[in-house]
Amino acid sequence: MPDTPLKQAHTPDISPRPSACPGLWRIVAARDGGICRIKLPGGVLLADQADAVASAAERFASGAIEATNRANLQIRGIGGEHQALVRQLLAAGLGPREAAGDDVRNLMLSPLAGLDHAMLFDARPLAGQILRMLEGTPRMHQLSAKFAVQLDAGESLAMLEHPHDLWLSALKLDQQVWLAFGLAGCPADGQVLGAVPLDQGLPLVRAVLERFLDRATPEQSRMRQLLADCDAEHFIQGLGLDIRRDAAVLDWRRPRASALYLGLLTQRGAGEVALGAAPPLGRLTPAMLRGVARLAREHGDATLRLTPWQSLVLPNVAEAGLAQARQALSELGLLHSPDQPLARLVACTGSSGCAKGQAETKADALALAGLLHHGGPGSVHLSGCQRSCAVAHVAPATLLARAPGRYDLYLRDAREPGFGALRARDLTLQQAGALLDLPTEHLDD
Repeated sequence: MPDTPLKQAHTPDISPRPSACPGLWRIVAARDGGICRIKLPGGVLLADQADAVASAAERFASGAIEATNRANLQIRGIGGEHQALVRQLLAAGLGPREAAGDDVRNLMLSPLAGLDHAMLFDARPLAGQILRMLEGTPRMHQLSAKFAVQLDAGESLAMLEHPHDLWLSALKLDQQVWLAFGLAGCPADGQVLGAVPLDQGLPLVRAVLERFLDRATPEQSRMRQLLADCDAEHFIQGLGLDIRRDAAVLDWRRPRASALYLGLLTQRGAGEVALGAAPPLGRLTPAMLRGVARLAREHGDATLRLTPWQSLVLPNVAEAGLAQARQALSELGLLHSPDQPLARLVACTGSSGCAKGQAETKADALALAGLLHHGGPGSVHLSGCQRSCAVAHVAPATLLARAPGRYDLYLRDAREPGFGALRARDLTLQQAGALLDLPTEHLDD
């Protein structure tokens, strides 16, 4: 069912729809209370805004704050004071003043946009233009709250596996930067449909979204649904743009990005670096969020960057203060090394917060971390149900809950749909831990 368009309103309401996508203005009911999702432009959160989120979570909710897999934040466990919560977040500059402009702000960038040493251009100006177009164009407000765009400037730190309705990725052609693009996929899948010069990026996004709205039926809220009835080649022929489609474009493949998003991250220029850190299982306490905001002021540029790995980055940290900042992150309880077992685990809210959850996935993930000591997959996803809310792509290994404390184990396999190939059924946590602690080459035996 497509999302119901938001009405222009100044009074937020809790949504009765159990599968509705939360937003700033639309607080959605869950088993543990309301959920408010704060969409951050380019994943950027100012230190003062972080303090405002922490205060709102304490005052109006249970104090649970989550980093999402789309580089946003959400507050869980919200009580009855919805309007007061939204007013506090709006006062901190964390959303548009009209509800209709909030849902469509789904634009993913690299957490190091404008700073990454490998970038082909600074994506932030174009991203700002796209966001202003989305927020300020009434017709765009008809898009689903899940409809998403990715702008990839060639950074080393980039999520390339999350599917998007439209993705754009930088490449060099004839000593100029162009934007390759694809539909209903991601840069990693290699399905390039064409390219436009960099200065045509905004017209391309506008043309794609307008053509989608022209052609989509009420049941087709996502690009993949439209393309099931409309060939992609036919779709782009109607964009009205001069699109380059020679072999240099169609055979191009996006270079692999770094898999490291924790610890020391290299920036462009000398003297400053970035630090990646993750709250355990993506959940922050108000004290944690205030603490990293303080570190951003003391050691960085008073900003944080949220990431699609449910983590955050402190950019522009002076190398002289690196050791002190790392120690402070540890004291706050944040993970900052990929070698930490808990850094390899991702879990959804679980049955205590979601009626669809079949197990307490977060508690089980904490227990599982104590059983992982050696090799195994790069990341393990514990999902309470088939919806896979915590991970937008397929993880190397997925534990799908079937009952409290019992899981089926899947391993990623491009030949298999969904989570991949079923490796074992009805495992206890101890059995799952024993399998996942094996070197990766033995998991397929």
